[in-house]
Amino acid sequence: MTTPRIVSRQEWDAEHQRLLVKEKQLTSARDAMAAARRRMPWLAVDQQYTFEGTKGTMSLLELFGGRRQLIVYRAFFDPGVHGQPDGTAGVEHGRACFGCSMIADHVGNLAHLNARSTTFVFVSRAPQADIARLKQRMGWTMPWYTLTDSFDKDFDVDAWHGTNAFIRIGDTVYRTYFINGRGDEALGNTWSYLDITALGRQESWEDSPPGYPQAPPYQWWRRHDEYHDAPTAPAERWNPRTAHGTGPESPGGEDRR
Repeated sequence: MTTPRIVSRQEWDAEHQRLLVKEKQLTSARDAMAAARRRMPWLAVDQQYTFEGTKGTMSLLELFGGRRQLIVYRAFFDPGVHGQPDGTAGVEHGRACFGCSMIADHVGNLAHLNARSTTFVFVSRAPQADIARLKQRMGWTMPWYTLTDSFDKDFDVDAWHGTNAFIRIGDTVYRTYFINGRGDEALGNTWSYLDITALGRQESWEDSPPGYPQAPPYQWWRRHDEYHDAPTAPAERWNPRTAHGTGPESPGGEDRR
């Protein structure tokens, strides 16, 4: 192994400052991508879909749990799956795709997403009994539902994995974004999930269309068991029917990069 140069602290600080310029450029590019996602057109979901959960059959609308947004990760935990789509020794052994299992290990505490009026769920074709055994074994706590129809195929995840984002206006559901492949690698914390949603982090510094729900940053943050005294999420107060305009709006406030 050929190591990099060994330098003094002064030289190291200078190199770090040069690299930090590129780091900030990358952060700005990520912010710009998230802003572009918030300007994606919405696709109305006209078909009815059903899912099996611990409390019985639920519709796509019911998966929202009364919140404004929904993120659905299609985990590859299906009958006959062990590690890869062409593998063997699947659900009966309580195993899921290796990659999807790593994604599940990365999911943070969902109380923070919920505080932004966003619900996060897993869906698979495995029956609920097998999902329950897997969650217990691995220590996972996210809601996880069984697919019963063509939802996965209709939303581009009939094999492997992928993440779809939805929003609801009243009882009408819209698809707002989709990401898969290596795009899933960056997901797992509150910020990365909010950045793929139609409403983003709902903070005032973001470049969002006029009329989108926003509030000052930081003020809504809580320890995950203390959200009972948090302010209502901007998305909950938002009335899209009275929001005006669709053009870009300059980001305001501090530089949070």
